[in-house]
Amino acid sequence: MFDVVDTRSLGLQRADDEEIVDVAAEENRTIVSADTDFGTILATRQAQKPSFVLLRRTQGLSPETIAAVLASNLPACAVELHEGAVVVISDEVVRVRSLPIALSTPSS
Repeated sequence: MFDVVDTRSLGLQRADDEEIVDVAAEENRTIVSADTDFGTILATRQAQKPSFVLLRRTQGLSPETIAAVLASNLPACAVELHEGAVVVISDEVVRVRSLPIALSTPSS
């Protein structure tokens, strides 16, 4: 069972990504989004919380299908998400990376 809220129900429908990260960290929530900016914010801040689930290649999928993908994959990552992680779910592949993560620097 998951305790799910959307940004609208928290009054954050017009909030920027930074504010959403702040609220999620304060409330010990995990952000679930297809927006890669959340991972960049976490890396820039060297943050350990909140955890972030990045959904890749979900365009055109119904909310029910996305919920089923999450429900079938997140239990296996529960410990990592509790401790602070970025989880990428893409085409039957799940990658987990512990927080904090570092921004990659371009090669010279």
